[in-house]
Amino acid sequence: MSRRLPPTRQDLIRWAEALSAIARTGLGFTENLYERERFQEVLAVAGDIRAAAEADEEFDAEHYVDEWMRGVGKGVAGYVTPKVAVGAVVHNDDKEILLVQRADSGIWLYPTGWADVGYSASEIAVKEVKEETGIDCVPVRLIALLDGLRLGFTRVPLYSLVFLCRATGGELAAHPLETSDVGWFARDAMPEPLAGADQWLDHAYRAIDGEPVNVLYDEPRERPWAGSPG
Repeated sequence: MSRRLPPTRQDLIRWAEALSAIARTGLGFTENLYERERFQEVLAVAGDIRAAAEADEEFDAEHYVDEWMRGVGKGVAGYVTPKVAVGAVVHNDDKEILLVQRADSGIWLYPTGWADVGYSASEIAVKEVKEETGIDCVPVRLIALLDGLRLGFTRVPLYSLVFLCRATGGELAAHPLETSDVGWFARDAMPEPLAGADQWLDHAYRAIDGEPVNVLYDEPRERPWAGSPG
């Protein structure tokens, strides 16, 4: 029987967000006082877990509970689901990839941003690339649909739609608030730290090379809520 490793920090964040989503959705669909009290207790437990995961941060459990409670809605509006982000792996004629260094974390990644209302997913990809890097591009195909929490890309529950795009023009210009640096990088000269490279980089280059790759997605797990396998 294989031995499991202790839960990671990302496991704790994922469990806390999952429990908080269950509790907030419950609060959004019930008026029963007893049920509301139980859901609030679940939310408090989720806050303790999240605070334990963020032990080096300034926020305590009450902060997370208050933040979650402010987002509780009613009915369908209160059904908590992951947010949606859209990313773009942009390549040029030399098969270099366009990467940005996030101003908030210093981590490198392909341009990505929240899916704004009123735009299609591919339009968001083009818009984010232009805003974050100054480069114009056209979408070629969808190459990945990833769970950001599961892969450790984020502390916010989100699904990331990733498009392969081809650069068509523009000049490199880092966004003054969102990015601290931007550049073109060859496959053997990637910057560090590069977020999730072992999950998406090889797949992206197979697509750039013209291989008929399928959309990359997270395979179902036998025990979705278990910690990191040993």
